[in-house]
Amino acid sequence: MKFTLLVVGRTLQKHFLRGVSDYTERIKHYIPFETEIIPEPKSAKHLHEDQQKEKEGNSILKVLRQGDVPILLDERGKEFRSVEFAAWINRQMQTTNKRLVFIVGGPYGFSEKVYAAAQEKIALSKMTFSHQMTRLIFIEQLYRAMTILKGEPYHHE
Repeated sequence: MKFTLLVVGRTLQKHFLRGVSDYTERIKHYIPFETEIIPEPKSAKHLHEDQQKEKEGNSILKVLRQGDVPILLDERGKEFRSVEFAAWINRQMQTTNKRLVFIVGGPYGFSEKVYAAAQEKIALSKMTFSHQMTRLIFIEQLYRAMTILKGEPYHHE
């Protein structure tokens, strides 16, 4: 099984890049993990929000492979405590053969086609985070889940 974080647009701020890079390397000690970047649509600034979501959605769907399990990081998703998320990850690792693909959409969220393709939605919080920050928070939580599953001292109850 492989874990993929699929994101729309590049991370530009250096402090987020450093954090993402650090936690990505840590995660790779436990599981195969990669981040895949989908470029923002050309002329995104000049597109209506629905047009932008549609273009981003088409790009997301093109990247998904048969057998992938797409999971949206979405404000309307299920919230977990870190220990619950670790248990959920463990169940996924026991039942999924292909890629578990966690998807961060663009600034306006996801198109209806992407929502229809998703198998689950997860919310990182009831609060709203920038898409750059969402990437870092998610990767840190995935690392935390791995340490919880291994019984390592990173997470404290």
